[in-house]
Amino acid sequence: MQARPLATIVTHGADGLAANHVPLMFLPGGPAGLGVLRGHVARANAMWQQAQEGTQVLAIFQGSESYVSPSWYPTKKEHGKVVPTWNYCTVHVHGTMRAHDDLQWLRQLVGSLTDGHESAMPQPWSIDDAPEDYLRSLLAQIVGIEIEITRFEGKWKVSQNQPERNRVGAAQGLIARSRGDDAAMAQLIVEHAPKTGH
Repeated sequence: MQARPLATIVTHGADGLAANHVPLMFLPGGPAGLGVLRGHVARANAMWQQAQEGTQVLAIFQGSESYVSPSWYPTKKEHGKVVPTWNYCTVHVHGTMRAHDDLQWLRQLVGSLTDGHESAMPQPWSIDDAPEDYLRSLLAQIVGIEIEITRFEGKWKVSQNQPERNRVGAAQGLIARSRGDDAAMAQLIVEHAPKTGH
């Protein structure tokens, strides 16, 4: 959630299901003790208007994902009973959403979000670098959202259903291909191999 903060927020309104893509900041604590997610959307976005107190939402954080070729499995040569698959890692966050339209709240949120993403830059940008009247005009065009977390649900498929030699083959194949999330997924395959007792 912290490494990949762009979440897909699923809401249900008068027109049915809707999905919005919003970078969110996780803060521990909150009323339920599971934490809260904070972000903002454009004032023109209807999502915040659906955020009546207690509105149920689902925020999906997509982690590493990679296509896995059956040609990487040693068992392909042995019996051929292999098929392609897609490995992935996600976190589903369930919670209740509310909107924040207070200028001071928004300024603090935008400052925190910016500081978090700019901290590693050689010359970090700060909201204080922008002219105050310009900043106020932009803050007036957004609305803050806050999701009180009620439940986490982790979902993953990292070749854990394969025998060890196929897991090793998949990890080696991903590292050799080296595309997108391949290296991170290879690491997940190695780290999360099923434990065997002796």
